[in-house]
Amino acid sequence: MAGGLGLFLFGMRVMSDSIEKVAGAKLRHILEIFTTNRFSGMIVGVIFTAIIQSSSACTAMVVSFVNAGLMNLFQAAGVIFGANIGTTVTSQLVSLNLSAYAPLILLAGVLGVMFIKNDKVKKFSEIIIGFGVLFLGISTMSNAMSAMKSEPAVQNLLTSLTNPFIATLVGLFLTSVIQSSSVTVSIVLLLANQDMLSLHITLYIILGCNIGACSTALLASLAGKKDAKRTALIHFWFNVIGTLLIYVILFIAEEPIIHMIQKISADNGRFVANAHTLIKIFQVIVLFPFSNLIVKLACLCVPGEDKKVGYRESYQLKYIGDKVVFNPATAVVEVVKELDRMASLASENLNRAMNALITLDEEDIEEVYEVEKNINFLNHAITDYLVKINQSTLPIEDLKSIGALFHVVNDIERIGDHAENVADCARQRKEEGSNFSKEAQREMGEMLEMVNKIVQYAIEMFVKSEYKHMQDVVDLEDRVDEMEREFQRAHVERLTKGECTPAAGMLFSDVISGLERVSDHATNIAFAIMDQEKEAS
Repeated sequence: MAGGLGLFLFGMRVMSDSIEKVAGAKLRHILEIFTTNRFSGMIVGVIFTAIIQSSSACTAMVVSFVNAGLMNLFQAAGVIFGANIGTTVTSQLVSLNLSAYAPLILLAGVLGVMFIKNDKVKKFSEIIIGFGVLFLGISTMSNAMSAMKSEPAVQNLLTSLTNPFIATLVGLFLTSVIQSSSVTVSIVLLLANQDMLSLHITLYIILGCNIGACSTALLASLAGKKDAKRTALIHFWFNVIGTLLIYVILFIAEEPIIHMIQKISADNGRFVANAHTLIKIFQVIVLFPFSNLIVKLACLCVPGEDKKVGYRESYQLKYIGDKVVFNPATAVVEVVKELDRMASLASENLNRAMNALITLDEEDIEEVYEVEKNINFLNHAITDYLVKINQSTLPIEDLKSIGALFHVVNDIERIGDHAENVADCARQRKEEGSNFSKEAQREMGEMLEMVNKIVQYAIEMFVKSEYKHMQDVVDLEDRVDEMEREFQRAHVERLTKGECTPAAGMLFSDVISGLERVSDHATNIAFAIMDQEKEAS
């Protein structure tokens, strides 16, 4: 029995992880696009959870989306409601009794992994292996239960389970330990198939399993932000309120309900699977109109707001790190959001430094140095996080984009360095008392304006993964290169005519060269989306 349970758990884990690797990025895009309202979010939640066979994984991904600002709590509620229906697909599959085909399914998966070189086919073969191991575990447990059936001690233990409240607690406890309601319901299904559990008591165990399934998200959210906790509580309150509703209905009409489910079920196993699905569908139908109230209840349980981390906050991560629930399918999305924040910081710092170069404002110069320290902190923190997630089970598409992300974080950090170099020039100019000519100031302002456009377009393209401004970036980069050569020649002419001092001339030359390099780094960021696609192909 223990060995069969181990195989079942391992098979489900392999299958779920492999599906996330193969289709995680595509499923994430579907979540982003089709969760604009609660109803479409619910449909996506059903499909998503049915595919990856894990409501816990779906809920964790939703928590990550809420944290990254890609989804609000009301949209999250719709997906979570749908996930509760989608999770019943596992028990439906188990009730079909495909155990006899498990060895053939397993062999097909192993042959695919061993003899086919295509990565995507290999990952798909891993899904098949997980599927085969899962049903091998079911077969092993079923055989074990047949033997256990004749044991008086086991019979006495299971027949003594007559109290609905105790049955609910048993389901809750087992699911909290195993961390999967699908597994617990499947065990109940197998016990019912062997006539080791009465049908009426299986209904109450299922209700306990539904509440126990919330433990994974609740535990994961403890280290997260307040919205992460609220998202987990939406899942929890949905199941608690839904369970109380079913309790009332069973108290009024238990026998007719059991008889109705029996009429549409071929055997006891199908009864459990159908009961699980019908309970979830009923709960969603009844509670869906009140989803806003459930969201508000979750907000009441977790009042207040997190301390806001703006893009200028020092030495803090906003979208990744210890305070965020980690989910492989959304890890890269969160890194991109953090890089967007870091890029805004570097761009603003460059403009602050250029302003200080003209005004010689000491406060601005000092702030440039402080912000640069923060950019360096983000550089190290994001790089460390990329190394960490590169070693986890990321979706294949996301795994291939990691290299480009390493380059982008480096390019943003270099833009920050150039801002610091401009601040150094401002300080040197202040100490030496040198002045720029009006023409030099105009040229630097003109070039900065052009560089700002390139940086803006590049970051927008990278964050949105679109080519909308690619030609603009190429044209602007060519223009900045021409400007650099043109302004350097004009600078030499001014020097020869004595219109500016050699000290100011050297600073001007350094600043113009630095701005041209910033445009190079920005262009690298824009082209990073092409590097991602090359890797993916």
